[in-house]
Amino acid sequence: MPTIASILWRRLDQEGHDCWSLSRAGDGWSLKGQAAFLQEGAPCGLSYEIDCDAGWLARTARVAGFFGDTLDYRFARLDDGGWALNGKKQTHVAGLVDLDLGFTPATNLLPIRRLGLRPGIATPAPAAYLAFPELKLERLDQTYRRLDDTRYAYAAPAFGYDEVLEVAPSGFVVDYPGLWTTIALR
Repeated sequence: MPTIASILWRRLDQEGHDCWSLSRAGDGWSLKGQAAFLQEGAPCGLSYEIDCDAGWLARTARVAGFFGDTLDYRFARLDDGGWALNGKKQTHVAGLVDLDLGFTPATNLLPIRRLGLRPGIATPAPAAYLAFPELKLERLDQTYRRLDDTRYAYAAPAFGYDEVLEVAPSGFVVDYPGLWTTIALR
């Protein structure tokens, strides 16, 4: 699969980096990344993959690596629109369209591309959110409002986060105020 775009982020709220690539995969998209950062003062290394359909809906995902212990989490969209985590149905996030991996800015790409908002338009985009380091799925209420070609007002009230995200033409977030900034983009 040829890489369409790739990015390297530096984490701003603690030591860490995340490197991620986007490729075409059959009738959809493949997102792959590697995150290395300090969590609670300890090293953490996570690789992640997300398989999306042509409309940017996540079909499956995997997060593997270490944070103290070795971890391996597999996510699957169920036929009824819900989610399974390691084969167990997650009823508390049923009906949520997007999957948000809480340790990376990579998954903001999914609703940005899926929604295709015109400037001035806002919409709620609740997601099945992988809380980290708790490693459990929970509902995350969030809103995106497209300001212009490169900026989105983004709010996640549960975290008291309400900022303007800078976005590349690829949909990658290149500036996530207070949390992530881009080092390199291709």
